[in-house]
Amino acid sequence: MQNTDAEGRLVLADVLHYANTQFKPKVMVNLATLTGAILVALGHEHAGLFSNDDDVANGLLGASETSTEKLWRLPLAKAYDKLLDSKNADMKNIGGRLAGSITAAQFLQRFVGDTPWAHLDIAGTAFKGTSSDPREPAWATGFGVRLLNQWVKDNFEG
Repeated sequence: MQNTDAEGRLVLADVLHYANTQFKPKVMVNLATLTGAILVALGHEHAGLFSNDDDVANGLLGASETSTEKLWRLPLAKAYDKLLDSKNADMKNIGGRLAGSITAAQFLQRFVGDTPWAHLDIAGTAFKGTSSDPREPAWATGFGVRLLNQWVKDNFEG
């Protein structure tokens, strides 16, 4: 482990692997306040969306527009894997200073296999100091509830 602040992604990786191998879902979506780096990239206005499947990503982006819980898709690509390479272990759990949110998602992606998956980094949207939206009180916002409800409605119900 390179950074003890990144221990949550180890637990999340275990959960993703366990859920995938034990339950064999058709699709997986996880939400986590995973990185401070997402705040640097997107502030409090959008959560970061990372996905290994364009259909899942597009469905979530559509639900984002309807639900008003905004997402912004960021890349996953093999080029970022080299930032997780380790000479002492199979991999590192953190990629260093650059592309922190991307390398965190890239790390998680290793534990979902071929299952269509999306990771939403909600560190910037889960908490707000103030809010003019009555559905989002200051502090914990409940970000993702309306989004996932809309996504399920749009993609899996009647």
